[in-house]
This record gives sequence, C-alpha cells and structure tokens, in this order.
Amino acid sequence: MIIRRLGGLVVATLALAACAPSTAQPADTGDAKTGTLRVWLFDEAGRAPKEALVNEAVAEFRAAHKDVSVDVSYLATDAAARAAKFKGAFNDPASAPDVTEFGSTDLAGYVAAGGMADITKDIDGWSEKGDVPADMMKTVTVGDKAYGLPWWVGVRALYYRTDLFSSLGLAAPTSYAELVEAAKRIRAAQPELVGITVGGQYVFGALPFVWDAGGDLATRSGATYTATVNTAASKAGVKAYTDLFAPEICPAQQCVDLTGGKTVSTFAAGTAGMGIIGNFNRSAIDAGPVKGKYAVVPLPGAKPGTIAPAFAGGNNLGVMKATKHRTLAVQFAQLLASKKYQLKLYDALGNLPTMTSARAEVVAKDPFLKPFMDTIAAGTRFVPADPAWTTIDSQKIVINMLQKIITGKATVDQATEEANTLMNNAFAGK
Repeated sequence: MIIRRLGGLVVATLALAACAPSTAQPADTGDAKTGTLRVWLFDEAGRAPKEALVNEAVAEFRAAHKDVSVDVSYLATDAAARAAKFKGAFNDPASAPDVTEFGSTDLAGYVAAGGMADITKDIDGWSEKGDVPADMMKTVTVGDKAYGLPWWVGVRALYYRTDLFSSLGLAAPTSYAELVEAAKRIRAAQPELVGITVGGQYVFGALPFVWDAGGDLATRSGATYTATVNTAASKAGVKAYTDLFAPEICPAQQCVDLTGGKTVSTFAAGTAGMGIIGNFNRSAIDAGPVKGKYAVVPLPGAKPGTIAPAFAGGNNLGVMKATKHRTLAVQFAQLLASKKYQLKLYDALGNLPTMTSARAEVVAKDPFLKPFMDTIAAGTRFVPADPAWTTIDSQKIVINMLQKIITGKATVDQATEEANTLMNNAFAGK
C-alpha cells in the first residue's frame, strides 16, 4: 500500500471552465481484477483521524482482494489546485484515479466534462442502498443517472443564545414570526448585538426561506432547468430573508456583506443572539466566548411547528469513467461509503452520516446532533444539478439579487426578475 500526501484543505467551488471536456471523451476502458487501485480523497487540516479510518478500509479491502494494492492520494482542495488536478484527470485519463471524493455541488460539472462513470446499476444492486434516503441520492444524481455514493452530509440549523433567551423570557422559536420577534427583542435589549446574524452573501442561509415558502431557484423538466426565482412563492421566501436585514434585527450596513463564514464568527464572538449555522461549525462556536451558552433547534418555517428545508451539503464518492478497474473501484467506494465507515468517519471528524440507521446511532451518542438530524428527516434540498450552477455561483447571481434588495437598490420584484433572466441565460449556455 502506498499513501501519498498532498497539501491542505480549503473547500471551494470549482469553476466549470476548469473541467471543460477534452476533444476525446474518456470511456469505460477496462475491468481488471488485479493491480493498483488509485484513490483521491480530500485532505483535512488534521488528517490523521481520516487517514487512520481510510487505512483500515484499505486493509479490509486488500484482505478480500489479495492481488490488489491501493494507492491513496490526499488532495489539496483550494479552487486553483483542485481545478488543475481534475482538469488534468479529465483530459488525460492515464492520470485519473479510479475512485474520487467530490463535493456535492461539483458533480454536474464533472459529469458534463465526461469524467464520471454512471454507477446507477451498481447502486441498485448494493446491499445498503435501502438505508440511503432519496434526498441524499439526489446529491449524486444528474438527470436520471447516479454518479456517486453519498458519504457524509452537512446541514444548518438555528443556534441561539440560551443566556439571552433566558434573561428575556424567550422560548426557542418555532415559527418565522417567533424568530423575528425574538431577534427584535434581543437587539432592543442589547443594541450592541444583532438579533440574528444573517448575510447578504450567505446563499445557503437564504435558500431555506425560499424553499419553505414553496419556491425554488429553478425547476427541472426533462434534461433542462428553468429559473423560477421570480415566482410568487420564491419572491415570498426572498422577502422573508431580506426582511431580516432591518435596523431592529441585523442592519443592512452591518450585515449586507457577511458571508456564511462571517455569520459563524459573529455568533461565536458573542455579538449575535441567533445564527443559521452548520453542525460542522460546532468547534468554531465552542472556540469563542459563547461556549456553553447556546443551544440549537431546527430553523423554523413560516407555519408554526414546521422545519424550513435545509441545503444538503457534503461530500460523496464516485468512480472515474476512465477507470481500468471498474468493479474494484465500485466495491471500494461502496466499502468506504458503507454504514460501518460512515460511523467511523463521524467518530474521526464529526461528519454526519448519510444513512438513516447510522444517523440514529450518532444521535444516541451525541444529543447535540438531534436538531440537525430532525432537519434532515424533515427533508433537505439541493441546488440545480446542472453545469450552469458553477456559472450562477461564480457570477454571484443570487448574491447580487439579495444585496440589491437589502441595500434598497432594487425591489424584490425587480431583483428577482433580473436574477431569473441571468439564471436562464446560464442554463442556456449564454
């Protein structure tokens, strides 16, 4: 076994241009049952726990495949490094791995580049398929074909300051109206705080409000997407989010430029009463002065007692189309994505499992996770599984829409109509 180590981890979105298809598309080129299986996985800031569980999986795999060795490379995942690595793999099949980890929002671009193998039939025959919820399968599906196995998921919920809520006699919000009221009460009592930290550049913080209102960025018909951010339902969700940038909640001049990361740091610093924050941000929150002074509930919907749908982020495992070890590649991906190793990944890094039974086990270990699991169980959503998403994301179409509304440069109607046109242009390749 050979383990190669490359770089550190900074997760970012891959520009579609970085994985444009070559003139000769790779094809499934073979199915050797011996030799070296090459695996690409994302590096971690503290890699040792992940490396240990991967080494264990490799040892188990090799015990069942005596004539196979496994070469694992840990890839730097900043935008430029990852773009160059995958572009090289797509254009030069000889340099491609057999199995790769990939971010869920990258898949459509990789498929468009001709780099990923369709493993739909392999998944259909997988003994653990029934434990993977349908919404998780959507994160590895483009069109009607599956190109990967869900490995871990990250979702966001509502963190709130228990000390502030207690002193003001507030209960955890169970509706959007209660969230707004709590935010106003907190800021009124302590003007140096924002009631809830939200950001004009926080797309994944805004989308739950759109989805809860019954809207979406786009809808799919056949193989094509059509933007729907200008529908009445979508506009209602956009308004619900942008209304949180009021002076008595999170003032526009203070919050319009906040990213998701900045909202995390704002809450961690103790300068916000609430925040829409991920399970994966727990350590960052606990590193600040609010450690021990907060709790988490699902982000409430407009209807009392409902949960706003969350974006299902996370990483998956796929097989490269150019592999010469297709069966072995699928088997190794299935092993690493199995319940057994999803639980080990949680123990190592805190990443939430995608499998239903595995989720139940981790909640039993750590009740803190229950609000996130309840959020997942209520149903998660995803961005359009189309190569155009990288264009929409890189051009900041959704962010610009939000910021124009927040700053008063455009009305909700004007900004959503403009964004709708730009998104349709992206879907059409214009």
